[in-house]
Amino acid sequence: MTRRLLWAWQQRVCEEHVIKPLFIKGPSLGVRLLVLTVLSVALMVVDARLSVLQPLRSQMGLVLMPFYYVAELPVRSWDAIEQQLSSRANLMAENERLRAESLLTQRKLQKLAALTEQNVRLRELLNSSSLLDERVLVAELIGVDPNPFTQRIVINKGEQDGVFLGQPVLDATGLMGQVVEVLPHTARVLLITDVAHSLPVQVNRNGLRAIAAGMGSNEWLELRHVGDTADIRVDDILVSSGLGQRFPAGYPVGRVVSVERDPSQPFADVRVAPTAQLNRSRYLLLVFSPESGYGNVLPGLSLEQKQEQEADAEAGEAPTTAPVDAAAPVQGVQPDAQ
Repeated sequence: MTRRLLWAWQQRVCEEHVIKPLFIKGPSLGVRLLVLTVLSVALMVVDARLSVLQPLRSQMGLVLMPFYYVAELPVRSWDAIEQQLSSRANLMAENERLRAESLLTQRKLQKLAALTEQNVRLRELLNSSSLLDERVLVAELIGVDPNPFTQRIVINKGEQDGVFLGQPVLDATGLMGQVVEVLPHTARVLLITDVAHSLPVQVNRNGLRAIAAGMGSNEWLELRHVGDTADIRVDDILVSSGLGQRFPAGYPVGRVVSVERDPSQPFADVRVAPTAQLNRSRYLLLVFSPESGYGNVLPGLSLEQKQEQEADAEAGEAPTTAPVDAAAPVQGVQPDAQ
């Protein structure tokens, strides 16, 4: 009896001191990697072919928007520190330079005002349609697409600010691109240098029309289907022609840097350098023009425009209002960019 009790006690002690395995064996790393790869490919195919994930992308845009601003905080902080540490001599020199540039700009504006008045009188004589002032909305660049095969940027204006698909975007020196995706508070812009973008242009010297297509680099554009005998030269300025009803006419697009003609080829090889600072501009302009449409929401009028409209109303003149058109499908973008 005693031996049985002793044996039972020893067996119980052994059961209590059994070493349990620390790691539970599960699926191998190769199986996990294969499952995650298949899931990633499925999500990319659904996002590219269907619009099911568009609401999710919009919600993610709202969630990720604070991270854009947080990422910009170091740059803003460094800029503030640089401004505080600038010497008085540098500030005075910059002030003098800006004052000289302001005088030159005012002189140009005076000439522009005179030319605008003259143009209005000529259009009235020709019984042409009345001119509509182009409204613009200032936006700030907050992100760049890391994909090296696409030329896209992210701006801090979205649907709530009146931004619409296909809206022209430009900086202080020329056309930059057009809006291809609109989120509630942000938007994505396809630059004119993207391989999927094309733009109708004309030579400012003689009015020769052509198509400027992106080459995937911020430094070059290509003029397609330009005849070998076409009158185009190096240093010719290209401006938007207004054809296609997407980009307003007359905005600078680029400057011809090389023209190579081969008698055995029907078309010349023309390279163009964009006038816009595509890789340096931080503040951009969204254009609300009659050619591109006004979207569903117009940006708020500035205080000066409101005062002018109030003055016109008091004088008995109805203020001119631009028609609001629904956003049309994006033109100048090939299907694989949509």
